[in-house]
Amino acid sequence: MTTTDAPRLTQYAHGGGCACKIPPGELESVVAGLVGTGAPKGPGELLVGLDDGDDAAVVSLANGTAVVATADFFTPVVDDAYDWGRIAAANALSDVYAMGGTPVVAVNLLAWPRDLLPMELAGEVLAGGLAVAREAGCHLAGGHSVDDPEPKYGMAVTGIADPDRLMRNDAGVAGVPLTLTKPLGIGVLNSRHKGTGEVFDEAVAAMTTLNLGASIAALKAGAVCATDVTGFGLLGHLHKLARASGVTARVEASRVPYLGGARQALQGGYVSGGTRRNLDWVRPHLEAGVGEDELLLLADAQTSGGLLVAGEVPGYPVIGELIPGRADGVTLEVRA
Repeated sequence: MTTTDAPRLTQYAHGGGCACKIPPGELESVVAGLVGTGAPKGPGELLVGLDDGDDAAVVSLANGTAVVATADFFTPVVDDAYDWGRIAAANALSDVYAMGGTPVVAVNLLAWPRDLLPMELAGEVLAGGLAVAREAGCHLAGGHSVDDPEPKYGMAVTGIADPDRLMRNDAGVAGVPLTLTKPLGIGVLNSRHKGTGEVFDEAVAAMTTLNLGASIAALKAGAVCATDVTGFGLLGHLHKLARASGVTARVEASRVPYLGGARQALQGGYVSGGTRRNLDWVRPHLEAGVGEDELLLLADAQTSGGLLVAGEVPGYPVIGELIPGRADGVTLEVRA
């Protein structure tokens, strides 16, 4: 780890990265009235919408192509402006990869406190986003900005996919393993970074790594069910996947990989409110054979985390399996 004397962007934010999401239970209540409202007149058929809280919307067109659409933005998760831009872009693009799609074009979403922070820093954020979009082979064309007391950045991304080869969170079946393509611990390390200024290079590297390779590998392995692990933590996203698929997910806690320093950050008390809300949300659906600290790490609010795939993906660790759904409503079993 290293330290930096650069402007502390994280001090201008009430939360960091995907940990600043609206809690999952509250969000589901808000959008409940928008589900199943009927199809509008117009081109295409909606294949994936709000019903199961998937990673992106998908519309199938008459020419056999599916359009994948998503938007994602958040407050600073690191103090370095360029790195924040890279992380936010990788996180937004991840929603398309999680559906098995290819990003085609993105537009910037920027909120900036122009009276508090120099616009040159905003330029560095945008440059970081552009660098990652170019790495992904995705066009970046314009966007929208507002003057806001709190800095926020992200992208709206449009991609394409084969409608017959989507990875959805409602397509899981009992008997298949669960694969995780990035280690956990990003949330507690980012909380420690916000509190101390320490820079965790391994965490930055994980957050700026595109899920492109993992998505391609999952599709090649025949996966039809996946999600990415972001603000609702591994347990939160896995609960949504299991609930949508009508199965129960069993996690072997000892097989879950973590970034270096994650457990030390947890012991130091660097746990975000978002992480605690994640655990509270899933607890009624959870049968736990591990202690509270382990559960907090499994519920840790990630930013630009990896893919969680129902199926074995070569080169990535298997952390559990899907089993038949339980009659008592338990969607998550966590074993030591």
